[in-house]
Amino acid sequence: MLTTNTEFLYPELMDVLRLFGEELPDIRHTFRAEGDRFLDEVETGGRTDFYEERMPYAGELEFRRYAKRFSKIALYRTLCKETGRAMPWGALTGIRPTKLAYAEAAAGRDFRALFEKCGVSPANIALIADVLRAQEGIYAREEGAADLYIGIPFCPSKCEYCSFITADIGRTGKYVDAYLDALEREIAACRGLFGKLNSVYIGGGTPLVLEPAQLRRVLDAAAPFAAGVEYTVEAGRPDVFTEEKLDLLRDYGVTRICVNPQTFCDDTLVRIGRRHTAADVYRAYEMARRYPFAVNLDLIAGLTGESVGDFCASVDAAIALAPDNITVHTLCLKKGARLKEEESRLCGAGLPEMIAYSRAALYAAGYEPYYLYRQKYMAGNCENTGWTRPGKACVYNVDVMEEITDNIACGANAVGKKLFPAQARIERFGSPKDIPTYIGKIDPIIERKRALYCGEKD
Repeated sequence: MLTTNTEFLYPELMDVLRLFGEELPDIRHTFRAEGDRFLDEVETGGRTDFYEERMPYAGELEFRRYAKRFSKIALYRTLCKETGRAMPWGALTGIRPTKLAYAEAAAGRDFRALFEKCGVSPANIALIADVLRAQEGIYAREEGAADLYIGIPFCPSKCEYCSFITADIGRTGKYVDAYLDALEREIAACRGLFGKLNSVYIGGGTPLVLEPAQLRRVLDAAAPFAAGVEYTVEAGRPDVFTEEKLDLLRDYGVTRICVNPQTFCDDTLVRIGRRHTAADVYRAYEMARRYPFAVNLDLIAGLTGESVGDFCASVDAAIALAPDNITVHTLCLKKGARLKEEESRLCGAGLPEMIAYSRAALYAAGYEPYYLYRQKYMAGNCENTGWTRPGKACVYNVDVMEEITDNIACGANAVGKKLFPAQARIERFGSPKDIPTYIGKIDPIIERKRALYCGEKD
């Protein structure tokens, strides 16, 4: 049981406590501030540890930020002593590591000093430095800049780890045409919501599960926005690839696609609810490479029943295909996923070895990490990392992960973001998750988006 004398610190401290995932003695935390001195006491197991940090601050917002930071570091250090364990990302929770690194740079400080204080491993500090280097020439804050996301919430089947609203299109197909009617209206209403568009991204779900005529409707709706910008379609699962659909993507100027095997192990594909084989992945990839698209492959570390050897073999198979990008995700428990209903906590066994192998192999093959983010309830306290060949990084991923542009999101369960730089805040806009509800509320959705992005109503 954890107690603290400062209510706003409790959720942050609980995030640190969850990292260790084991039964611990009762913990009592006490915080106080004296000028620019932040003082923490952590009592557990009959021992009391005292911590002091100094940091000048301006205003209540900065005070709370530093109070959270130093209290988390204090608790983390005590838990390391208590358990004899350390975490690869130390006390960093609730923030993207690269975002924190950029914030330190903006304050005129080297991010490495803070990361070391937080207990981040040297390997992960080096990884962040490489990500920042890879983003040079892409990372840019520009007033009025935005990216457009279009969501297609339909899939051939639902994977056990998936938390999205997607379901087997065999059961949800009756909604497709009405959904596209609403989506076309929402996309058209995006005119005037931004000053400059950096990219268009059609994701899902599995966009290519749509029939060619349905896919054409989406591409027609996106066409006025996609000319001359990076244009990605998350083509997705290989069992929906056809030349007719890829022809459409090429004809509409798509520049990037994603092929998402997640694993090259057939037994794992069956366990997670996929209806394709590794052979289908190879077939889809060979088909995609006949087109002028940059291609990304996705893998997931920690899938049910996978050994370290299974995952490493998938990394080797992906590298052998030589795609432009390879994304390595770590399995994460999310509300709404079937796996979340069956497991309360993911086992991190073997994950450090999986992630270490993927990094070494990808570096050796000439890839560089260009974006990285972490989520709550990730197995093994690891991360998701996008790897790219030089010059092939995805602008949309950098913009969205670093939260440096507005994100205008269309579709059911799509979450957009509006940046207010002068106020140092981000406001999110989420559409209904339920497809029929989204269809029925499309008019107020459009009105609320215009109010958020333009400060006006239709």
